[in-house]
Amino acid sequence: MSLAARGDADAFELVYDRHSGVAYSLAYRICGRAAITDEVLQDAFLAVWRTAERYEPQRGSVRSWILRIVHNRAIDAVRRAALREQGSGDADEIIAGIAGPGDTQREVLDAARARDVGDALSALPSEQGRVVELAYFGGFTHTEIARMLDMPVGTVKGRMRLALAKLRLSLDAYEETG
Repeated sequence: MSLAARGDADAFELVYDRHSGVAYSLAYRICGRAAITDEVLQDAFLAVWRTAERYEPQRGSVRSWILRIVHNRAIDAVRRAALREQGSGDADEIIAGIAGPGDTQREVLDAARARDVGDALSALPSEQGRVVELAYFGGFTHTEIARMLDMPVGTVKGRMRLALAKLRLSLDAYEETG
């Protein structure tokens, strides 16, 4: 990565070759369409090339850093596609898609719960939070996560177990205070 950060195209090609397969898998799982996935992958690796100097090895592996970029770009692409599709309907369809007053309470509760989960996730140690994100938001198995993060499957399972126990405690505490 340090060579790629200095503009070495051959080094970047090696980074791309090593990580593009798993990056594509993650993007496809999130986007669900090959065309959008291709755009996400191109955009993500362009961002990797342009911001390679921002990679900090002490914060995680190159693969984790790249997958975080891919994940964020894929989520953005899905949101943009949903907005485009919503905007392509007629006025009646758009109005029908807007939540009615009966849905407001449920949406507020869902938003509060999502905020609580986000707070609990961000309180986890980074290595535990990463395996949870890859498993639950990326849809990867323990074996796939172990390969992506270059660690034994047992370590992934242990981190997952610890993280879920901490999340359970945190979310129980949120419910008691909320």
